[in-house]
Amino acid sequence: MHITGEPGTISTSAGPSVSPSPGPSSESSVDPSAGPGHHEVALYQWVVRNERLDRDRAARELDLGRAEVDAALAALTERGLLKADVDDPARLRPVDPDLVAVVVTTSLETSIRAQQAALHRIRDQFASLRGHYLDSLRRGSVGLELIPGLEEVRAALNRASAECTEEILTSQPGGNRVPAALQEALARDTEMLSRGVRMRTLYHHTARFNGPSQAYVAMASGLGAEYRTAHELFGRLIVFDRKVAFIPEQGDGWGAVVIREPSVVHFLCELFEQYWTHAEPFSDAVTDGLEAVAKDIDRTIVRLLAAGMKDETIARRLGMSLRTARKHIADIMEQLGAESRFQAGVLAARQGLLDDGGKTSPAG
Repeated sequence: MHITGEPGTISTSAGPSVSPSPGPSSESSVDPSAGPGHHEVALYQWVVRNERLDRDRAARELDLGRAEVDAALAALTERGLLKADVDDPARLRPVDPDLVAVVVTTSLETSIRAQQAALHRIRDQFASLRGHYLDSLRRGSVGLELIPGLEEVRAALNRASAECTEEILTSQPGGNRVPAALQEALARDTEMLSRGVRMRTLYHHTARFNGPSQAYVAMASGLGAEYRTAHELFGRLIVFDRKVAFIPEQGDGWGAVVIREPSVVHFLCELFEQYWTHAEPFSDAVTDGLEAVAKDIDRTIVRLLAAGMKDETIARRLGMSLRTARKHIADIMEQLGAESRFQAGVLAARQGLLDDGGKTSPAG
């Protein structure tokens, strides 16, 4: 092989067959949608830089085997990145990759557009059925829809969020939130807040101790969302525009029940408003004072113990793990000097610990 006096023109005495125009030939064994491989890119750059092709030298400098260089050269010519010179087919000339890309991607773009059109057709067909489905729900006696699967629930929530125009009310029990779930929620909330949707959320007091929850609330509050915390919550609830409510399916599954019956939705909104009135603005435990927040939680536990509630019920109502709830209970009984839960309730009443200073939740 040798380079002629014309820059960028490469000569070979035994060059591989090449396509006469940019892009792979119809008989090409190379997958054009995959793009050039690592060896092909390295060899193409080497050829352009050195303005000639010496296979042995290229193999040494690129740390490739001779067979790898030959394979890369064959692939480059099949892709149309190296083509035969018009005046001398024995010479190879580098081709502008942009020209090759246009040829290669045209058919791919055509295929993508066809698939997108098919996708829109399918969605339109299903959308035409949704109206009939919603009509049947509205004609129903209870206006309930059961969504059994997690992915379907997410899709329904995303659709309701996109259609929401005025307000979203959320009761989110539990103290710990998964960072990944919070990131997804923040993206959805940011979009709704940017459209002027009012957003109010209730958390348990224990959420103040959760770092991811603190960060999420700080960011969303800066965009206009409102957050409050309470000793107890009535359960998980999301209401969109006071028209559609989501509550969990009974049991341990991930399903949800969608409620559209106006009277039931109105009742749930009123329940939310009662708890919202008694709740306190969200702030981290350090800002409010760790001791004050902890005493608030302990006071609620004492009241629930006096009411005869089990550990599991107390943990669920306060949004904490069973282990954490039992640790709180053990500490409280030790501080009171009580040997039984009944005795703890009596001692707490005598010491005025059942008086929560007017912070009793609507449930208590």
